[in-house]
Amino acid sequence: MNPYWYGPDMRQFPVITQPSQPYIPPFPPFFPGQGQGQGGYTPPPPPGGGGGQQGAPQTPPPSFTPPRPPSQASLYAVDPGAIRRCLYRYTYVWLRNGRGFWFYPIYVGRNSVAGYRWRPNQYRWSYVGLDLNSIEYFECSF
Repeated sequence: MNPYWYGPDMRQFPVITQPSQPYIPPFPPFFPGQGQGQGGYTPPPPPGGGGGQQGAPQTPPPSFTPPRPPSQASLYAVDPGAIRRCLYRYTYVWLRNGRGFWFYPIYVGRNSVAGYRWRPNQYRWSYVGLDLNSIEYFECSF
């Protein structure tokens, strides 16, 4: 048995078991392909407190939808370095499933991005995580 459990950011946590109790990790593991987020990814929890630029935007996104670029049918995932330049900016995301929405990214990982998705029918931002493989194209506002 591996003496360590790996968290979502690949930090190691020691596995501590008691003979009469099964081990339950301190929080559920997050792996692409599992969970309830977009593209089968469960995002890390939203940041708590701390100030800076870490919360949801206080205003709605722009009122227009950028034109969708011609499909480029790529088998490659979006590069984390490319979407990192969109941190804390209104970003329009087109998914491989054809859906598009305004997104406000606050975290970029090796295989995922997390932030706030605009829900126009509810007129609010909701926290979501996206697998970079599920993103076909994105465009951020500057």
